[in-house]
Amino acid sequence: MTHGPGTPPARHAQWHDDVLPGWEALTLDLRPDAQGPGVATLVRRRGVPRLERAVLYVHGYVDYFFQAHLGEAWAAMGYDFYALDLRSYGRSLLAHQRPNDAPDLAVHAEELDRSVRLLREWGHTVVVGHGHSTGGLLLCLWAHERRGRAEPVVDALVLNSPWLELNRGWFDRVVTTRAVDMLGRVAPHTVVSQLQPHYGRGLHRETGGPWDYDLAWKPHEGFGVRAGFIRSVRRGHRAVARGLAVDVPVLVCTSDASGPADRLHEALDRTDSVLAVEHMVERAPRLGPDVTIVQVPGGVHDLALSSAPARDRYLADVARWVAERLPADPPPRRLSEPRPPGCP
Repeated sequence: MTHGPGTPPARHAQWHDDVLPGWEALTLDLRPDAQGPGVATLVRRRGVPRLERAVLYVHGYVDYFFQAHLGEAWAAMGYDFYALDLRSYGRSLLAHQRPNDAPDLAVHAEELDRSVRLLREWGHTVVVGHGHSTGGLLLCLWAHERRGRAEPVVDALVLNSPWLELNRGWFDRVVTTRAVDMLGRVAPHTVVSQLQPHYGRGLHRETGGPWDYDLAWKPHEGFGVRAGFIRSVRRGHRAVARGLAVDVPVLVCTSDASGPADRLHEALDRTDSVLAVEHMVERAPRLGPDVTIVQVPGGVHDLALSSAPARDRYLADVARWVAERLPADPPPRRLSEPRPPGCP
């Protein structure tokens, strides 16, 4: 099923069939932001027993949730899997919105807060935040801002190639960043760059890759990178560089090697050709006092979309770490069916 960037999702107050076969979705109305009314979308597997433990997955930039095998892997660990399509992304993109445009990443705190609150209300006593790329940066900044609570918003973070620094040379990381910071204040919606298409083409089935997903929601070239978004991301990067204080255990997973992001190359299918691995490894210890770093040989940027040996290694490493850091004494407890918001 293909969706255009301006195709509004159906509005539902109940769980309803998702675009992924065997999955269902729940639309969450959000407060208006700079683009007007917005929604977020929770997605989960349909018709499975509900467990006491849950994971909330947050996608990256120019992305949405389509990795059904990731949900199955978490289910095998004893976790209910929920994915969140953020406002103006994927399932949550409304007709009046610019795709994937958030001049301030902090706007996404509303859907994160709301989703975790729902999971807790539905009886999930352990919740893991699982973020990829920009979603990993977003979860770190959010967990840092929500630290110190008697009951933490999440019990652990699992980060898949988190975007912790700009994968550019010194000039762009310093001089260009300053220029974009000024532009982002006065003209936040100005397009300042485009995504390189090589990584996406290497993933998608139509261009020789192994995966199938909706190119209207995840196009190879993106939708145009806007000044306000980059300004907010770079503020987040500076916060990470200064040091965060995430007060739950954090697992940071990366590939073991970087590849060039600006051209095709023969190692595209076994390196991170979007971000620099060395940046993630250097910055990860600054996220909080309890950080574990795991590097996956042969992994691509989204480790869950790596070739089978690397993908299996990644998922096994996550399962091992979760079992060690969040041990389950009794067998996973089944819950009664959660009710959508507003239902008696």
